[in-house]
Amino acid sequence: METTLTEIFNRRSAAPPRLLAAMRHAALGGGKRLRPFLTVETAALCGAEAATALPTAAAIELLHCYSLAHDDLPAMDDDDLRRGQPTVHKAFDEATAILAGDALLTLAFEVIADAGAHPSPDVRARLTLGLARAGGMTGMVGGQMLDLAAEGRWGAARLSPDDILHLQALKTGALLAFAVEAGGLVAGADADVQARLARYGKAVGGAFQIADDILDHEADAETLGKRAGKDAEKGKGTLVTALGLSGARAICDELIDGAIAALDCFGAEADMLRHAARFVGARRS
Repeated sequence: METTLTEIFNRRSAAPPRLLAAMRHAALGGGKRLRPFLTVETAALCGAEAATALPTAAAIELLHCYSLAHDDLPAMDDDDLRRGQPTVHKAFDEATAILAGDALLTLAFEVIADAGAHPSPDVRARLTLGLARAGGMTGMVGGQMLDLAAEGRWGAARLSPDDILHLQALKTGALLAFAVEAGGLVAGADADVQARLARYGKAVGGAFQIADDILDHEADAETLGKRAGKDAEKGKGTLVTALGLSGARAICDELIDGAIAALDCFGAEADMLRHAARFVGARRS
């Protein structure tokens, strides 16, 4: 994925140098790359070559990186570190970070809508629509808004566990679930397979955010590559706050089991996706 993203940036050398440097800082140099991994592996499970899914996977990662650049801003989560490096607004400045995020977002749609993403115009249209929904007001952006509201920015906020799960399904789960769906779309999976993939992606997306909240409570900044303990510091709505560590872990484990069960119609060819689900629940960074 690093090579694919680098090639995408290299083809945009006409962009203002400072803007392009900030975009590279936001998107290159590490990260779990879980979303593009899920797209490529799902496409492979459904019979497509990995190279066929790479443009779509890159577009999803570009949109994810835009969200991180904006999420780290002082008006949002106000973070100084990301992947062990200064966040974009610290390495450059706030205005550059905002514009770099804007550029990454629009570049994501440029990549996924381009003829190189898939030979079928219908598939490209479905991929573009899916990415817009996953990243927009009823997906990631809507979830971010609910997350800020949960801090009490606009009045007291008391979230039930169901409220928190809904928030997280939008903020984190929607894009992760689409990453799985996109792999099936690229490969032309039938409706039954897509339904199973949707169950898998939704469960993995939910488990990922819960595991992230647990890590924020337990890990240190060196391990995480970003500031630890910020959820409690900001009063964010998390299942750890609502149910305690054991309660949050129980729901995370239940989601991982559900994700693996969604793949029960597949044989050993789905083992990589099963391992990915277990990794989400057991990760330490």
